[in-house]
Amino acid sequence: MKSKNSSPMTSSVSLQNSSSSFNLKKSLGWLVFAIGSLVYLNTILHEFTQDDAIVIYDNMYTTKGVSGLKGLFTKDTFYGFFKEEGKAKVVSGGRYRPFTPAMFAIEYQLVGKKPWLGHLINILLYGFLCMMIYKLLQSLINYKDAHERNTWMIFAATLLYATHPLHTEVVANIKGRDEIMSMLGSILALYFLVKNHESNNFKHIIIACFCFFIALLSKENAITYLAVVPLAFYFFRTLSISGALSKSLYLIAPAILFLMIRAAILGNDFGGTPMELMNNPYLEYVDGVYKPIPQGEKFATITFTLGKYIQLLLLPHPLTHDYYPRYIDIKSFGDFDVLLSLLLYGFLIFIAVRGFKTRSLPAFAAGYYLVTLSIVSNIIFPIGTNMSERFMFMPSLGFTLLLAYLLDRFIYSKFGKNAFLASIGLITLLYSFKTITRNNVWKNDFTLFTTDVKTSTNSAKVLNAAGGALTTNAFSEKDENKRKEMLTQALQYLTKAIEIHPLYKNAYLITGNAQYHLGEYEKSVASYRKALQLDPGYKDATVNMAVALRDAGKIAGEKENNLAKAELYLNESLKITTNDPETYRLMGVLNGVKGNHAEAIKYFLKVAEIDSSNANAYLNLSLAYRNVGDNVSADKHLEKAKSLNPNILNQ
Repeated sequence: MKSKNSSPMTSSVSLQNSSSSFNLKKSLGWLVFAIGSLVYLNTILHEFTQDDAIVIYDNMYTTKGVSGLKGLFTKDTFYGFFKEEGKAKVVSGGRYRPFTPAMFAIEYQLVGKKPWLGHLINILLYGFLCMMIYKLLQSLINYKDAHERNTWMIFAATLLYATHPLHTEVVANIKGRDEIMSMLGSILALYFLVKNHESNNFKHIIIACFCFFIALLSKENAITYLAVVPLAFYFFRTLSISGALSKSLYLIAPAILFLMIRAAILGNDFGGTPMELMNNPYLEYVDGVYKPIPQGEKFATITFTLGKYIQLLLLPHPLTHDYYPRYIDIKSFGDFDVLLSLLLYGFLIFIAVRGFKTRSLPAFAAGYYLVTLSIVSNIIFPIGTNMSERFMFMPSLGFTLLLAYLLDRFIYSKFGKNAFLASIGLITLLYSFKTITRNNVWKNDFTLFTTDVKTSTNSAKVLNAAGGALTTNAFSEKDENKRKEMLTQALQYLTKAIEIHPLYKNAYLITGNAQYHLGEYEKSVASYRKALQLDPGYKDATVNMAVALRDAGKIAGEKENNLAKAELYLNESLKITTNDPETYRLMGVLNGVKGNHAEAIKYFLKVAEIDSSNANAYLNLSLAYRNVGDNVSADKHLEKAKSLNPNILNQ
């Protein structure tokens, strides 16, 4: 038996061929599964949130159940939501991730628009993923001798991963399953390639290729495992560089197949750089238009966000689902936090390079982190936002592995196993508490948006979302004071969103909605006009403006006694919508007040034409005909009104 100060990869107690070692490893694997699942158990009764609408309940293919599978596999992932080819590519290059929407379609077939099944499956899949990470690390690190100390270190790394609060966005949000399946498929692919290396059984290669293909169909960042696989074989199987690289050749076939299918569906155009702030954070507003910021500022901002990831891995508080502009402000290389981030990543690269020859565990952990981070770093491809917690789902394994190694090195080696397990237990408890409490924020959109807006105070996107949630909920609020308070708060958020993003058409739309519900119809019309200036084809703004114009006209006529303004608004409303009976009725009343009874008759006839069961329309026609001296028509329409509503004259 070696000294307890031995390093973890050559550590103290060898339990090779020991049944107690097998039982320990098996038990710890199931414990990881249980803990990984249990910390998310409180999400099972949560509602749909965030982007669930895009891939589940507002997706025309997913809601068809099994019959929608063909559409999911033959269109851009966003097409089923936007239902238009152009709008589907809201992000550069489009998205082809059909596998998890296909899972959602099957679930929709089984239970309909009920989120509990989606949450349950996410919980179980996450627990299984954590168990497979544990098994993979065991097969990589403990492949020769089942060292107890290594086993505990691997358990610690996986347990820290299972409970890390940064993963709440992925597991608590049903749509986050694309991250789970991409990670799971990648882990399984590497696991079975390792098994093939040990047993030379070709079926393991087939399984690995299948799992990797599923991972790619779930989310494209699985492609980074083409580099992770040789990295793992080089560090843990003492192969030469060329020998390690050859291990990833098996995965080239499913990768090429995926890229061919993706190109056939989306084309080879990976898209230019969007010039819309919500899809490209590296823009600045100059003279009424958005222009790209200087390259130096762009890469300084990217560098800062990479450092922000490390900060959140070390101290996951406060958390938010939204890091859109300008939560992260434009940075320069003269900023201290940018230089600190640059220093941290320089140190990570140093660890990876320095330990490459000696094949040290910290070097592998750093290399894994950097490789899996690369594709979501905004350096290789634009990802449409500064950063997101879900982008750490894959790279965070490198962090927890490195953290477990350091705890082993500085606690286990100096104070023994009990102190090591106590430190892991404490961190796990803190992580679990944060995860469980953070889960509660993901209960529904209203809770999520109105909570995170207090953290992402300079994000136009969450300010807009919170304003929208408050406006929607205020519509059904019975307490008038509370309703007004909600709408006032909504307008404060929306005003700030527009200050940050002056060309934010959706913010103008929701501002108009909030103003409308407050009875500020003319302000509402002005907001809709601004939205339509930004997008003349904006259907929601067009429809809503017609209603606001109608009610502004009604107020102008009935309360302000300004018939000219009333007529102006009502006529504009009629130019937008030609089938609203209330607008025609108001025009009929207005002309009657002006003494234009013949014109009034035309408008009341239009009301009756649109809504033939409207008794009041016939009563108004009766009065108008009587005012022009046509008593026969007046009596006829009065009888029609009575037939529809016998008590109409008593009202």
